[in-house]
Amino acid sequence: MSGPAQQYRTHSRDEDGPLVDAARAGDGEAFSTLTERYRWELQVHCYRMLGSLDDAEDLVQETFLRAWRRLDGFEGRATFRAWLYRISTNACLDALDKALRRPRARPRRSGPGQSGEVEWLQPYPDRLLERVAPSHEQPEAVLVAKETVELAFLAAIQHLTPKQRAILILRDVLGWSAKETASLLGISVASANSTLQRARPALKRHLPERRTDWSTESPPTDEERELLQRYMEAGERSNVSAMVELLSEDARLTMPPFPEHYVGREAIRTFALEIFDPGSARYHGEWRYLPTRANRQPAAAAYVRLPGEVLYRPQVLIVMKVDQGRITDLTGFPPDLFPAFELPEVLPAS
Repeated sequence: MSGPAQQYRTHSRDEDGPLVDAARAGDGEAFSTLTERYRWELQVHCYRMLGSLDDAEDLVQETFLRAWRRLDGFEGRATFRAWLYRISTNACLDALDKALRRPRARPRRSGPGQSGEVEWLQPYPDRLLERVAPSHEQPEAVLVAKETVELAFLAAIQHLTPKQRAILILRDVLGWSAKETASLLGISVASANSTLQRARPALKRHLPERRTDWSTESPPTDEERELLQRYMEAGERSNVSAMVELLSEDARLTMPPFPEHYVGREAIRTFALEIFDPGSARYHGEWRYLPTRANRQPAAAAYVRLPGEVLYRPQVLIVMKVDQGRITDLTGFPPDLFPAFELPEVLPAS
C-alpha cells in the first residue's frame, strides 16, 4: 500500500447526539436512523475482515443488535461511529474465532503460483461501494479506495491472524491512530504497534509479485472498458484465441471455492477450449455476457444457453484485474451471487 489512509468527514457528536439521546430513551426509529448512517461503511469493514459479502451482511445485523442491547453502556467519550466500529470489529473477531477459517494451500493444475487460496472469498458489488462514496472525489472515498477493496488485497489480508487483520485495517485503511486502535481492541498501544509491524510484511508476502504499488483510481478506465468489451465479444463468438490474446503471459484463473487453478496463457487456453468446443465433454453451450463492476474492477456476468434450451441462464461471475493493457487475473464466482449485483435471472435468446 502507498501509505495510511487519511481521515475524512464523518458525523460529529453534535450531529448524532439528539438521535443517540432519543434512542437511549427507547426510540427505535431514532436508533434505526442513526445506525443506517453507518450501515454501508460497516458492511465494507466487515467484508474486509471476513472476505465474504454474505458474512458481512450478517455481521452488520449482529453489530446493530449488540448496539441496541448495549446502548445504555454508550458513554459518549468517543463518537457513536467509533463505538459501532468497536462492536463490529469485535463481532468479526468472535465470528473468526468460532469459524477458525484460514486459507488452505492447494496444488495448482498448471504453472507456478501462490499457495493458500481463499475458498470463501466473494466479490463485492460496486453499487454497494457507491452507497458509501458515490464519487471518488468525496472525502469518504478513502473507505472504498480501489487499493483496499481489490480482490488481491482481500485475498491477501485473509492470511493474517484475526488480530493482525483488524489492526492493519484500522490503522492503514481507516487511518485510526495507534491509541484509538488500542482502545478499540482493549490492548496497549505498544501491542497494537508491534502487531501492525508484523502484519505489514505478512500482507506483502501474499500480494502478487507483479504489484509494485497500489492504484487508488476508482472509476473504470477506458482501457478496462475496452478489454472487458473485447473479452465478452470473444466469449460470445466462442473465439478462444481472441480471448487468450487479451491475457498477460502469466495470467491466473481461479474459481473459489472450486479447486481448479490455471496459471499462464496456455493453461487457460486449454481450459477454455474444453468449455467452448462443442465436441468437448465439458462443453457448456452458447454464451452471453453483461458488464458489471466488483471490487472497483471490471467484471462480466456470463450466461449459458444449453443445447435445446431457449433461455440463457446464469453460469459464472468473472472479475478481472487489468494491468498494462492486459488481463492479469480472472476470478470466477458462482452464479448465486447474481442477485447481489442486481443481474437478471435469465436472458432471452436474441
